[in-house]
Amino acid sequence: MLIRRYGPHMRAYAARILGHGDGEADDAVQEAALQAWQRIDRVDDPDRVRNWLFRIAANKALDRLRRRHPHLDLEAVAESSDDRPVDEVVATRLQVQELARIVQALPDAPRAVWVMREIGGASYAEIAEATGMSQATVRGVLARARRRVLEQMEGWR
Repeated sequence: MLIRRYGPHMRAYAARILGHGDGEADDAVQEAALQAWQRIDRVDDPDRVRNWLFRIAANKALDRLRRRHPHLDLEAVAESSDDRPVDEVVATRLQVQELARIVQALPDAPRAVWVMREIGGASYAEIAEATGMSQATVRGVLARARRRVLEQMEGWR
């Protein structure tokens, strides 16, 4: 019942974390559903079930993102329907891959907070509830994560 209700939203959230395409979001949600089923007895407050499910889905998506080894397919870039010059498309893809590498290198808590806010669009209150941190802590963790990402991306400016 819970997965039927929240599954499509969990899938959209996982897809935002993973990028769209190859069904990895579906796999992440399926893994999250299995874990939720195994641990449902640990949920004390029914009002927190949604955030708990989304946190599990985000963690499963982040696990998949961490395991992913991106590589650039130049032939696919050349055949792309993008109207930009190939070198510009390649540069953009390299930047995205570098950003993914940098985000993956963040410690678990900052990475989760960064992904929930920057990719998932979650509010500070939602992140605080999902992670068990205070909103002030979420803001501090996010600020440090953003600073670290920006420092690492400095060479791309």
